[in-house]
Amino acid sequence: MESFATLLKIALSIALLPSLQPSIPATRHSVQAKPTTQELFDDFSYTNKQQLKGHGWIIRTAAGWPGIPGATWSESGVSLVSDPDLPRNRILRMTSSTDGTTTTQTQICQQRKFFEGTYAARVRFSDSPVTGPNGDQIVQSFYTISPLKAPMDPDYSELDFEYLPNGGWGIAGPTLYATTWETFSPEPNWKKDNVFQTASGSQAGWHTLVTQVFDQKVRYFVDGKLFVEHEGNYYPEDTMSLNFNLWFIRDGMVKAAELRQYQEDIDWVFFQAGAGLTPEQVEAAVAGLRRKSVKFRDTVPAKVPALTSPCNF
Repeated sequence: MESFATLLKIALSIALLPSLQPSIPATRHSVQAKPTTQELFDDFSYTNKQQLKGHGWIIRTAAGWPGIPGATWSESGVSLVSDPDLPRNRILRMTSSTDGTTTTQTQICQQRKFFEGTYAARVRFSDSPVTGPNGDQIVQSFYTISPLKAPMDPDYSELDFEYLPNGGWGIAGPTLYATTWETFSPEPNWKKDNVFQTASGSQAGWHTLVTQVFDQKVRYFVDGKLFVEHEGNYYPEDTMSLNFNLWFIRDGMVKAAELRQYQEDIDWVFFQAGAGLTPEQVEAAVAGLRRKSVKFRDTVPAKVPALTSPCNF
């Protein structure tokens, strides 16, 4: 019996050993995940449009505003081509055309999940059509936008870079606009509430466009230089999609029956959420991604529930 009691004590002692060990804080050996930067980068290095669509892009086919009433928003206007200046580089090209009777316009939209942060794109504006006579008032753009829920919707948000090579909207000659919108009422009861800055003169060629949205200010930069700053009621209130389009201004076409084709090229687009990046920081970030052969990255989470990007204006 004594031998059995001794063995029982030894067994109980062994069983209790783990509970007698000093506890080790879990945090001592845990590895905290590095916060993921909310970032979108697209180098447009695609060989077909299905790849483009697979990364969240919508090619507009919905009818409607802006532009020429009855114009077609055509998927055929989007192409993925080799950069004529850098053969190893690929670009997205938008082509819009008219013969004065039949008009096609072009637009691409990303998902609607962007708000504060830094938006940037490298785009090529053009002053003349690739075919046909010049003179049509046409808009070449890079912009962000939320849907207009009702006329003069107070939550409406829109931030635009727009180049008008043949003028328009009461201004003659090539003009670059940066416009920040509070809201508007569409036609036939047209009314707008926005602020804008213009620069006269040709902008033909490649440009890096940067829009900072943070600290209750919207700042627009062109090729590293501050273009304009807007604030107050014009600061965006709603989640936006990120878009490019190429369209004709109503009543601004030349009277000619020959086909005219205009183009806008996009090399890359970039977004990073949070505090604004300087244009130099944007260029460094893009250069770093390209050195690592990153063609596409999207770590910007969709809203819950996900918001529809209608891609219809």
